[in-house]
Amino acid sequence: MTKGVVLAHDYATQRGGAERVALVMAEAFPGSPMFTTLYDRTGTYPEFDQVLLRPSRLNQVPLFRRHHRLALPFLAPAVSSHRMDADVLLASSSGWAHGYRGARRTVVYCYTPARWLYFKDRYLSGRSPGVQGWAKDVLARTSLGVLGPPLRRWDRRAAHRADKYMACSTVVRTAIEREYGLDAEVLAPPPAMTPLGGVREVPDVTAGYLLCVARLMPYKNVDNVIEAADRLGGPELVVVGDGPDRARLAELASRKKNARVHMLGRVDDDELRWLYRHASALVAASYEDFGLSPLEANAFGCPAVALRDGGFLDSIREGVTGVYFDTLDTEDIVAAMDEALRHDWDRRALVAHAESYGSVRFQRRLREVVTEQLLRE
Repeated sequence: MTKGVVLAHDYATQRGGAERVALVMAEAFPGSPMFTTLYDRTGTYPEFDQVLLRPSRLNQVPLFRRHHRLALPFLAPAVSSHRMDADVLLASSSGWAHGYRGARRTVVYCYTPARWLYFKDRYLSGRSPGVQGWAKDVLARTSLGVLGPPLRRWDRRAAHRADKYMACSTVVRTAIEREYGLDAEVLAPPPAMTPLGGVREVPDVTAGYLLCVARLMPYKNVDNVIEAADRLGGPELVVVGDGPDRARLAELASRKKNARVHMLGRVDDDELRWLYRHASALVAASYEDFGLSPLEANAFGCPAVALRDGGFLDSIREGVTGVYFDTLDTEDIVAAMDEALRHDWDRRALVAHAESYGSVRFQRRLREVVTEQLLRE
């Protein structure tokens, strides 16, 4: 393998904020290969086709590509067994990519210390509805019960091999210090979804709606957003995203009488740009390590309504780019929605806030850090 800068990402099997950031990293270091455990071309963003992905041998198992959590017992050995001949490894990690070995220097961009090891209750609690979901949860809990202690030892050893740690938010920096005893530099990720690009209208949706963009998992609390929108009884609610909780949420939405709820499922980027552009406000009710959707909404002049917790504390300027609700109580969310709809937002301030987090800033700092490591003996 050619020496130089190589990249790593946990797995490219889904469409989420970490995958968008990994793609921005790949743009910063064109031609650098990106190592990953699993790659599902149909499950993640099509832009990964343009990246020199190097998946592990586990990728030969189709079941693992579709359900990466089932591969949990095998991921650490797959990562540890790989040796790379490189000057600098830049790892995009929430649990696995920081474990690759062999590079002369290692920089870790961390979205969170492994949720399944340090925040297990939040990671697993009520996560997967239905019989199949229950079986997956039982398997995950059983695996973690057996593998938890050795995986934590593996994880902490991997963290301490890194030469530099970077965190996506203040709350993640605190978690890194608590779990690893390491001091991390905070570098906020960029909103990868920007107004630059194609736009395609979404039919049967009337401008002025509330928008929720999230993976449809129980811990994302989309059901709380649906309940609040129905209680508010005002604009329509448009829900974008897919996941194992979709059937339950669609059934819940169908019973609501005061608010029309559109469950759009997965949309492409052109459609998402149109949806951000014509929304009155974005609503985000989950705990996020950073949470890119408020910034993406701001880029289109759309304010955010979000839970006062996690990474949202870094990305929202209260009263300028959005409003908070303090609990998941329906009345709290309704009050915040109503405040956002009544507020006279300065669109220029919203857009400027999003632009201050742009990819140029992010990529420039990553290149500076990598150059610093290349120059070290």
